[in-house]
Amino acid sequence: MYKLIAIDIDGTLLDKNKSVSQNTIKCIRALKQDYKIVLISARMPKAMRHIQSDLGITDYPIVAYNGGLVLHQNKILSHTGIDFQTFSEILQANHDLNLHLSLYHNDEWFAPQKDHWSRREVANTKAEPEFKSNEAVLEDWKMYNKEPHKIMCMGDESKVEQFYQRLSQHYNNKLHLYRSKPTYIEMAAMQISKLSGLQVLLQKIYKDIKLDNILAYGDNYNDVEMINKVGLGVAVENAKDEVKAVADDYTQSNIEHGVANHLQKLFNL
Repeated sequence: MYKLIAIDIDGTLLDKNKSVSQNTIKCIRALKQDYKIVLISARMPKAMRHIQSDLGITDYPIVAYNGGLVLHQNKILSHTGIDFQTFSEILQANHDLNLHLSLYHNDEWFAPQKDHWSRREVANTKAEPEFKSNEAVLEDWKMYNKEPHKIMCMGDESKVEQFYQRLSQHYNNKLHLYRSKPTYIEMAAMQISKLSGLQVLLQKIYKDIKLDNILAYGDNYNDVEMINKVGLGVAVENAKDEVKAVADDYTQSNIEHGVANHLQKLFNL
């Protein structure tokens, strides 16, 4: 029944060391000949490829930036960014708060300065940023028509909450605002999601696969729509209640290698 396995990365696939366990690698490598295995994440592509490599699935697509960028063997199948007017207004709205805003387009990541937040993201993702002011990046990207696939806000919890409320009032119809942590806001264009990223794959390269043929794993708010709509949506034990509410099945936490455990049981590995 299942032909494609979609797996979120942070909080779902990775263990406490931000790595894939040997047990998980063994499971995925046992399945990859018979099933399409797609990593699907808010991460940028280069923060996903080393995980693909560990799992031995570099021939399969990736859905990056919560569906904002869909790639297959480095070919762009779909990309949707935040429009320049909204991008500029977000920067203006941050002037008095001076929160860290990291800016992402495809494999480019620009951080405003080397600080606690950029170092934390490097540790989490094993990707390295370039350092440039937000305003300079805006001007450069306008010149080359590169809209940001993601804007990541990081900072003091109270200021981040203030910024979230400010953005929610004005951009609810233009932006997805994901609160992955109290100190984070991840921003992406409203018209994309992990589900829309999967639909791109079904329309463009896996035309014999339907949503009902997809098995998906997730843990956070940005996984809810995907988990709700696929054939079998599985929530890890540490998932948000909103994910668990729409899931068809459950497994152990990411720290307990829940994805591998569920795959072993489902496919008799």
